[in-house]
Amino acid sequence: DNILAQIKLVVDSLQSPISDLQILLSLLCRPLDSVGLLPPQWRRFNLEPIQGPRALDIAKAFPPLQRALIEHVLPTWSTVLADEGHLPLADQYFCPDAFAFALSAAGDVVLCAYSTLLSSVLTEESIRLLAKLSTQYPVDRLHTAAFAGNDSSARKSVRWDDSLRNVSAVPLKAANAVEMRDLPPELELATYFNSLSTGTERLVFTLSRSPSQDRITSITQLLTKLVNVGVFPSSSFLPPSQPSFFRSTLATIRARFIQDDDHRYSKFWTDILLSLPSTVAQQTIFASLCSSLAQLPSNLGVTAQDRGIVVQESLLLRAMFGTLQPGSDVWNAVLGVMLTRDWKESHARIFVCWAAGAKTGTMNSETLQTLLARALDVWCASEHVKHSLLSRHHYVTSLLLLIVSYFPRQSEHVVSTALSPSFVAAVGQYIGHLDNSVRRCGMLAAEVVATRAGKNLDFGNWDGDDDGKLWARDLRALCSARDIDFDPYVGDDLEPATAEESTPTEEITTAGVLEDAEISALKLTKASVNTIGYDSDDSLTGYASPTSSRSASPTPSELDELEKDPTLRVGVKKIPRPVYLAQLGELVRSMRVKPGEENQEADRIEMALNVAEELIRKKKDYGTELEENAANLVYGFTSLNDNYELEGFENKRQCAVIALVACCPRVSATCIIEEFFSNQYSTEQRFVILNALVLGARELASLPIHSANFQPLDFQRTAFPSKTLPPALHQKYLTANGQASGTVQGLLEGVTRAAIDRGKEATTEKVPEFVRERQLRVRKPLKITEVSPGERESRVLLPGRTSQPHRTAFIDVAAEYFVMPFINRFWAFLRNEQTREERAAHRDGLHRYHGAGTGLILNPVVLSQFMGSLALLVHAAQNAPQWLSLIAPGALELAVALGTRPISRAVGSDTDSTGPPGEARGKEASVLTAALELSMIVLDGCLELDGGRSLGLEHTGLLLGAGEWAGNIFELLEKGTLVEGGGGVHEVRLRRAAAGVLLKVDELTSKWRRSMVDVR
Repeated sequence: DNILAQIKLVVDSLQSPISDLQILLSLLCRPLDSVGLLPPQWRRFNLEPIQGPRALDIAKAFPPLQRALIEHVLPTWSTVLADEGHLPLADQYFCPDAFAFALSAAGDVVLCAYSTLLSSVLTEESIRLLAKLSTQYPVDRLHTAAFAGNDSSARKSVRWDDSLRNVSAVPLKAANAVEMRDLPPELELATYFNSLSTGTERLVFTLSRSPSQDRITSITQLLTKLVNVGVFPSSSFLPPSQPSFFRSTLATIRARFIQDDDHRYSKFWTDILLSLPSTVAQQTIFASLCSSLAQLPSNLGVTAQDRGIVVQESLLLRAMFGTLQPGSDVWNAVLGVMLTRDWKESHARIFVCWAAGAKTGTMNSETLQTLLARALDVWCASEHVKHSLLSRHHYVTSLLLLIVSYFPRQSEHVVSTALSPSFVAAVGQYIGHLDNSVRRCGMLAAEVVATRAGKNLDFGNWDGDDDGKLWARDLRALCSARDIDFDPYVGDDLEPATAEESTPTEEITTAGVLEDAEISALKLTKASVNTIGYDSDDSLTGYASPTSSRSASPTPSELDELEKDPTLRVGVKKIPRPVYLAQLGELVRSMRVKPGEENQEADRIEMALNVAEELIRKKKDYGTELEENAANLVYGFTSLNDNYELEGFENKRQCAVIALVACCPRVSATCIIEEFFSNQYSTEQRFVILNALVLGARELASLPIHSANFQPLDFQRTAFPSKTLPPALHQKYLTANGQASGTVQGLLEGVTRAAIDRGKEATTEKVPEFVRERQLRVRKPLKITEVSPGERESRVLLPGRTSQPHRTAFIDVAAEYFVMPFINRFWAFLRNEQTREERAAHRDGLHRYHGAGTGLILNPVVLSQFMGSLALLVHAAQNAPQWLSLIAPGALELAVALGTRPISRAVGSDTDSTGPPGEARGKEASVLTAALELSMIVLDGCLELDGGRSLGLEHTGLLLGAGEWAGNIFELLEKGTLVEGGGGVHEVRLRRAAAGVLLKVDELTSKWRRSMVDVR
């Protein structure tokens, strides 16, 4: 087929990278134009219309187009299309606009859209389209589309069944897809199914004009689906989050029944409910309808208004379920709901009035007789008398007496009831009941039945309000007259709303004008308050100066308008927003800048920084584009410098590099570790690399990420020199130097503190007093239970769950791509640096190479940050399978080596030091602290995983060496030895880290000492 071949070419083009927006618009216009769904404003982009002798088959051609848009086009171009105003063109493939609503092609497109969207992984764009479909194409429009055309009835039925399955699965699948994010209001459970219920009622009304068996069957399918998803609750008090069919539609149904002169609407409802294939479904709908009936001011009220409401509700039941006849299809279902559930006395009045005929003709004596017999069986049951609650006794007793009151006095049915052995025996059981209120129910029933049968019976003592006497008097007064004899519309309390509610145009216009006027007045009021308010500088008087002849300086708003003026920006090229990662890489890795394009270079970098994180995270689950461009983006963003003083440069660059590590760890982590050991980067850029590794790893490990802006600052930093600056500048200069290192150090502080706390808990187990105190405490039950593999598989198979793309966990990539490459490359780098120092050792001091020079990796500032980052990576990878065998011993060996061995010839000598004396001292103390903290985290992890068995038995020498090293440091500190740079915060952290390592080593060796073999 030539047309399908042309469509396939369009699909192939959409699945391939598209370089220009005009090309994309041309591709989108071609299929829409062939089916008549192309809006007029986009016809100028249809440069190559599809040619063919026949009309396009939407069911075959559009699913591949829709899938290509969801999987390839919208993830890349949605932002650009929205900015340029072309997003409705892409939406036309899923949800045609209002102008095409009535076209048959629009209905076919919508049916295909539901299947395509729900069969693929739901993204933000998919959920947005589903929300749009749910509001613009309700279920009655889907019914028209499913049964349109010349297909066979079986094919139409299958298409309708598929539509119902898709429509009912939308809220659950959308909620599973968004997880913890916000769900569109249209797809919330109550809103969605209430809207679906409204569309169902509208569909019933439309089809009732020309009913047929096929239409009845289609509605029964829809109602059965709604019953299965819980849209027919049987409770009268529902939370707003619970959908309810009758809460959404009952007012409209009442209005339509009043206007239903030919009874076609009522007859159609009755045929539908009687055609339900399941009795359970009939009972569920009937119970939900009874729970939604009007509430009387008093359940036993005897005013004409109360009795009229009872007749109205009985007419509603008759209109929906038909006349109640014994032996009919609906009889058993309705009777089961009446007699087995707990209702109020008002419901008993409605049921009896409906059974009597609901004021539609002669009295239905046969139904009343059968209902009397069934109600008498329930009332006389011994289990009911002994165990039912008082509310149940009130309902059953009122039902029995109301049925009796509808028969004439001394009727044979009433007389037979009064003389029934079961009734007499039940009265005796009631009188012997211990509850006085329940006893009153039996006594009242006996008196009323005897009186209606022409006998005299009076137990007496009915005065007062205690023990159900007031209820008994009200029920006796109610039975003196019949509800069915009253006018159903006395007082018009249930004035139904019109079926089609609308707001007059005048009201809309007036409301809009008044609202705008109120907003304007509010703005003026706020402006006047701010202008007239007290100013602390009102008392100051300025210097007298002559009036300037120059014009006033332009305000910021005027400058913005001048900048946006197209007549003043002639020749300025607009930087297009990148939609592919390759385009993003071109923006950040431009090799040279042409003369006169310096400002354009700044615009390119600013555009790249603004969209980088969003674009990278958006491409995470779409094909291999991110893997192919990750290395290029790592090189580009890590080497960026803030040459143009762009606003938010550091934060945006840091977020972009973190996104690369978190979204593509296998490529980005390897590249970024390799770049860290290159000598072309500054200290700031190296901190960006370390922060990206740590925060990206914690994101993969689902660990909390705390910003450096929220870390507490010591008083010395906040007191001087910026205390006299305005708050904004104060905060800016305050965090300028600590922004890069604060994130890692803050996280490391929390991890080490947690490790020390665990050591305290282990130590308390050795003190008898603490052990006894802990045993006396009441242990709280666990609030989190482990999910078994069987439960996990069953949850995956729940209806509405879609298979989401596999997310990389940090434990899967920690050893291979993060920790071990980091350690191994450091050893190689240290070997090369020491080799270079040895080769230049014979030269003079000025020409001698120093590996620990300022800005280099072995400098204490960078080296301490490196070990802190490694410690956080080791902590995040604690659950990795390679942790005990590779990660822990490798990291501990590195920490001990850097804490005990000189890493450069210049370290420790003051002759070649060119910086201030205090600088070197502080940096060396920070390195020692970082090495001890890394050791403590490794030891704590080993104790937590296997009690230290693998480290103590397989790496005994390393463990004992770490303990000896920490013991020597702690001993020197206790003697008062001053460590270079050990004042202030370094002194506290150094003492704490040394003590922590000693405690961890002691705890580990005390457990495995007898099995250890010292191989030193």
